[in-house]
Amino acid sequence: MDILHENITALRGIGQKRAELFRTLGLYQVKDLLTYYPRAYEDRTVFKKILELRDGETVCIRARAVSSVRENRIRKNMTVTTLKVSDGTAYLELVWFNNRFIKNMIALDKEYIFYGKVTLSGKRQMHTPLFELPGANKLTGNIVPVYGLCAGLTSKIVSETVAQALEQTAEFLPDPLPDWILKHYQLCSKSYAIRNIHFPKDDEALRIARRRLAFEELLVFQSALLYLRGNRLKHNSTPLPETDCVSDFIATLPFPLTGAQSRVIGEICEDLKRDVPMSRLVQGDVGCGKTMIAACAMYICYQNGQASAMMAPTEILATQHYESLTELFAPFGIEVRLITGSMTAKQRREVTEEIESGKVKIIVGTHALISEKTILGNPALIITDEQHRFGVAQRKSLEEKGTHPHTLVMTATPIPRTLALILYGDLDVSIIDELPPGRKKIDTFVLGEDMRQRINAFIQKETDAGRQVYIVCPAVEPSETPGIKDVTTHTEELKKLFGSDNVSMIHGKMKPQEKDEIMGRFKNGDIKILVATSVIEVGVNVPNASVMVIENAARFGLSQLHQLRGRVGRGSDKAYCILFPGENTPPDNPRMATMKQYSDGFQIAEADLKLRGPGEFFGPRQSGLFCFRIANIFCDADILAETTACSKKLLDSDPELKQAENQAISDAILSLFDTNITFS
Repeated sequence: MDILHENITALRGIGQKRAELFRTLGLYQVKDLLTYYPRAYEDRTVFKKILELRDGETVCIRARAVSSVRENRIRKNMTVTTLKVSDGTAYLELVWFNNRFIKNMIALDKEYIFYGKVTLSGKRQMHTPLFELPGANKLTGNIVPVYGLCAGLTSKIVSETVAQALEQTAEFLPDPLPDWILKHYQLCSKSYAIRNIHFPKDDEALRIARRRLAFEELLVFQSALLYLRGNRLKHNSTPLPETDCVSDFIATLPFPLTGAQSRVIGEICEDLKRDVPMSRLVQGDVGCGKTMIAACAMYICYQNGQASAMMAPTEILATQHYESLTELFAPFGIEVRLITGSMTAKQRREVTEEIESGKVKIIVGTHALISEKTILGNPALIITDEQHRFGVAQRKSLEEKGTHPHTLVMTATPIPRTLALILYGDLDVSIIDELPPGRKKIDTFVLGEDMRQRINAFIQKETDAGRQVYIVCPAVEPSETPGIKDVTTHTEELKKLFGSDNVSMIHGKMKPQEKDEIMGRFKNGDIKILVATSVIEVGVNVPNASVMVIENAARFGLSQLHQLRGRVGRGSDKAYCILFPGENTPPDNPRMATMKQYSDGFQIAEADLKLRGPGEFFGPRQSGLFCFRIANIFCDADILAETTACSKKLLDSDPELKQAENQAISDAILSLFDTNITFS
């Protein structure tokens, strides 16, 4: 086995204790260090004259000491060491804290290079500078990587360990990209890219290295999606030719469908008629009516004599879908069954028997649907709701419950269309860009603590009028961070204000049955004010709720704030969203301003992507979307266009990626999707 796949302890200076610290960063093998890319860089190649220094900049200066080192003890355990230096243009005071060694390290007759942050308030100073003799080029004169750290690991330790890994692995670094791709797209070698992404010799070398690594990452991802799409088209599914029947179902609805809903249902009908598995993403804003589209698809499946299953990420949402579908299908005598993790073995066995016998053909559930013990009766249609909360592997596990079933993926997290086409490249994309008539605009206000009493009076007025209120907090229990509202404490405070019988709480740490019981009471109007975490972000439908108050709103992402806001305004009453940004966050904070300005989810998604980047926008890898290590979909549009064309060319010439030169790419794809796909 080469050094790349050896334990990190194979490196000099890494014992078991230090290896444990590296493991907290997700670094286990030597190869992991190579892709632990810096989160930022310090450019220590910039030199300035002291007279030219500006407040707040971090630079290098070349200067000599013009005074001896002075030490002042300002209080117990705090010593300030100062030194005056000059480069002939002006004087600069260097300041160190609790560093008694400085006086023995700097000589009056020598020139040094000092690197640090400049302050010009009062005196011209540089705090805690690094320094070395000219020509040393260890601390200065380079672009220095800045890594993510944990307690016990310094930037110096990580940097030296990465450097050692690079030194020992240069000859083992395989290049997964074939020569024709490197030449055609003018990409540097993998070895050059890895070296210069960690320790770039200059800005141009860093640009070249980053472009190469981002290209590889995007190419692997898009090739995987393109392969999945091509692989899907090879299989036969059960066609569902009788789609005209959906008009019978639509005729029973108490409201007309929007033009967007009708268009998307038409697209789904065309897919279902074919003997190639449908694989379609339906995305739309909060309250656009995706559930009705899912119901239409399930009705068609039922009338064609086939079973269908819908998976939701939470028990609350799954139960809500179950109740909605049961009501919608009641006029046709169609039975629906719910499968969740909280069911007893006996309950699950009874439902399974009904499915196996063919009595029940419409199933709704949580992750329990993908359990090995759950039998779904070879469904011809699979629906996943809130796709961004499921991983690729979970989606595939559900699809494997049937024989190449039709797949419908739904999400209420609006994603810019171009981005959706990339991230869901294995799916056809339908967008519901129209809200049902009657949905009122939700007035949004961003307020400071000085408005707290007025908002409490407003809440009292709304509840006295028979309406209901959500109040969302970022934490379940008290936090060490000052100023953070938590559900537990805030509920008790609100009970004193509005009465114990009117206020209740709900959060993710509760048992499913307890959450269901509380949501049931809130939907029935027994609870006037519900204090919650973001557990109520997805799917909860309470038409009587007219006010959404979000505490510490600056701690939530824009798309999440928009989802929460969408929980109100579902009835006939005027709705309001009140955002308290939190301590030290001004009301004109960019995210708060965006929430006030826009009500359209797609505009908010664009703004969220710009403000936070794809990594934070989509959350960790478990959310179901790949978080790139170095590529940035929003900023790397040019690379994205190149990799789109390249992946098509690659799979056109080698559809199964069986050629030797493409083996590394196929391996990378398998690794990317946790070996959940196979190359036939």
